[in-house]
Parts: sequence; structure tokens; C-alpha cells
Amino acid sequence: MNKLSRLFKEHPASVGENYWQHMGASFSFCWPMLLASLAAIVHGIFPFLFVKTGSNTVARLHERMVVNRARTTLRRP
Repeated sequence: MNKLSRLFKEHPASVGENYWQHMGASFSFCWPMLLASLAAIVHGIFPFLFVKTGSNTVARLHERMVVNRARTTLRRP
């Protein structure tokens, strides 16, 4: 595998995905993170708004990314 091909395939393969699957998974994380960051900006100005939005989003995404990956890894033969 040449260097350029390896740059695009190595990391997705390390998490059990191809390039397109990894792109889809990455995009599915970027939108909630974007909304949470906007909520955090508003929360910084108005502390009574979006009190738990950022932390709830981080916890939910952590569950999807890290905890579920660990469970899947444990099940693989």
C-alpha cells in the first residue's frame, strides 16, 4: 500500500471501518458537537440557558464512541 493510500485507510481500519463508513461516523458526531458548542456559547452569555446541553452531548457521544467500541471489541473473535 502506498503512503497516500495508507494515510486514508490506516485509521479507519484501526476502528473496524472503511473510509466511507468512517466518514459517515465522523459526520454523525460533528453535528451534535456543533450544536453543543453553539449551546455552550449561549450558555456562557446566559448561564440559565442550556445548563446541561454540552455535558449531556459529550456523555452521549462518549457512550457511542468509546464505550460501544469497547463492547464491540470485546465481542470480536
